[in-house]
Amino acid sequence: MTRNESKDSIQKRIEELREQIRYHNYRYYALDDPVISDAEYDALFRELVRLEEAHPELASPDSPTQRVGFAPLDQFEPFDHPVPMLSLENAMNREEMLEFDRRVTKLLGVSEPIAYTAEPKMDGLAVEILYEEGRLLRAGTRGDGYRGEDVTPNVKTIRAIPWRLFSPADGPPIPQRLTVRGEVYMDRKAFEALNREREEAGEPLFANPRNAAAGSLRQLDSAITARRPLKAFFYGIGLLEGVSFETQWDLLQGLRKWGLPVNPLSERCLGIERVLAYYERIEEQRPSLPYEVDGVVVKVDRLEWQRILGEKTRSPRWAIAYKFAPHQARTRIVDIQVQVGRTGVLTPVAHLEPVTVGGVTIRRATLHNLDEIERKDVRIGDEVIVQRAGDVIPEVVRPIREKRTGKERPFRMVAECPSCHGPVVRLEGEVVHRCLNKSCPAQVKAAIRHFASRDAMDIDGLGQKIISMLVDEGLVKNPADLYRLTEEDLLKLPGFAEKSAANLIRAIRESRRPELADFINALGIQLVGTHLASVLAEHFKTFEAFRRAGREELTAIEGVGDKVADSIVRYFQNEENRKMVDALLAAGVTPRDVEAAPTESAPSFWRDKTVVFTGTLASMSRKEAADRVKALGARVASSVSAKTDVVVAGENPGSKLERARTLKVRIMDEDEFLRSLPEGT
Repeated sequence: MTRNESKDSIQKRIEELREQIRYHNYRYYALDDPVISDAEYDALFRELVRLEEAHPELASPDSPTQRVGFAPLDQFEPFDHPVPMLSLENAMNREEMLEFDRRVTKLLGVSEPIAYTAEPKMDGLAVEILYEEGRLLRAGTRGDGYRGEDVTPNVKTIRAIPWRLFSPADGPPIPQRLTVRGEVYMDRKAFEALNREREEAGEPLFANPRNAAAGSLRQLDSAITARRPLKAFFYGIGLLEGVSFETQWDLLQGLRKWGLPVNPLSERCLGIERVLAYYERIEEQRPSLPYEVDGVVVKVDRLEWQRILGEKTRSPRWAIAYKFAPHQARTRIVDIQVQVGRTGVLTPVAHLEPVTVGGVTIRRATLHNLDEIERKDVRIGDEVIVQRAGDVIPEVVRPIREKRTGKERPFRMVAECPSCHGPVVRLEGEVVHRCLNKSCPAQVKAAIRHFASRDAMDIDGLGQKIISMLVDEGLVKNPADLYRLTEEDLLKLPGFAEKSAANLIRAIRESRRPELADFINALGIQLVGTHLASVLAEHFKTFEAFRRAGREELTAIEGVGDKVADSIVRYFQNEENRKMVDALLAAGVTPRDVEAAPTESAPSFWRDKTVVFTGTLASMSRKEAADRVKALGARVASSVSAKTDVVVAGENPGSKLERARTLKVRIMDEDEFLRSLPEGT
């Protein structure tokens, strides 16, 4: 055998091993039907590792051995969802589920029982993965539903998630473009083992499997993620091009055939009564399941009916989450204290005798506001029922009155702010008490934490502890003061050395050129979050145009109602806010303008138009089409309203087309749309 023949045979064996390992991953994770033992799988994997190490020139970036991790990231890039990942409406009891079924039946105008697809609601971290021609290109977290974080290197370390989709003979063809949605999670046993390891290493413990999964997936160093035992189940899609399905159930089977794990407990249920029986069965199995679930997700099975039902602002009309009763436990209220938030709201918080609820030790629980305390008749010293609302946020459900001894004390709202000792007021029409002192240290700290957060100015290294020290020492009184800090200022604080001081000053300096949307979000205007900040930035293009906007101009923007407009106007009418904004700009903070299309290339038709895309375009993806009209000065919306100017309809357009016809909105087919675009855009 010649040297070339020998090398060819080695390369052939490497390719055989890679294909075998991919196939066995498919059998194990997607089909839940392995055909070899773990020992046999390990032997194949070790042989591949040995051959690749001996012949590095034959290494391949998509080899199964490369799931050990990639080069560490400096920060996460944004991940824009081509189709928004909407939240689900919740049902908490049987009657709310029956009402959901009645509503669906009425909207569809049918009399026969509705077929639903039901599946366990995983308690993990939602992700979306983009495949093109079957290859994994990008992956992102849900974020606010419109924009998340790009976690592609980390997702690639999860063995359950294929880098290349399979195309078995009995399955659907590989889609040209697919964004698939799922939940990354960690089994209970794996979570317990991970926490034992962290305890032995002296590291802080994760509160629950969901936090462990989220913390593992959001590591800048994907090698750490690779060492964490993460898994995934997939349940739906955003984009799907080149393939079509008639039902949600068929879609789930298609995902499984492509190698994407689907929860084997998913079922197709004919009629709402079978859905309710399914819910009861999963609730009974809940304690013995290897993973955490917090309910059942129910979806109308026919995809055409899903399209007809459409969406509300934040949730689809064709799906609902039927939540399990939250984990509850008994404990005692030791004290009730108030905490001051970013907007001056005082929230009563119960300090509890520690108790474990759903695997998490609870020491504090929210009491929301004084009206809620009085309605529930909660007192200091009470024995109470606590629960994790949505299995996450601890709250006091009710006192156990029969356990009272007479020593319990009613809670009285403080007359002075516990942070600044200023007066506490309750404004007309509000249920909350507030501290109106904008210089209140607690509010200042919370405002700066928000200002420096990842979705705002993203100042690396400026955490809660450092912010508290800066405010307590009088070095920072508002966000603008951050840009006056020097290394000498920081070196006076405990815990700072020359390098750490220089790093923080550099991070603050480098934050001076934020995206316009991030800067708007950083200001902390009430009712303006990350999504609305993006909408406002796209509309106004410059910060000066935004800050000068009046109420009428603001309410003309789709998604901006009267309350939001009033809040923005009030913010810029406040003298303290104006001074702070001016100080930021004087310190060199310069939000980047949103680039508008050059006048000569932007046809007047598209400029300032609100456009909605529906259906599948043959010539390009909907995201590409959206990007092209945005470059010409248009704004792209996700739903059709009276403010929509144009609906571009591809194949299988769904309910948005009917809505456009009802509202008499101009409709373009794909040919007309392409003719409207100038060459070169």
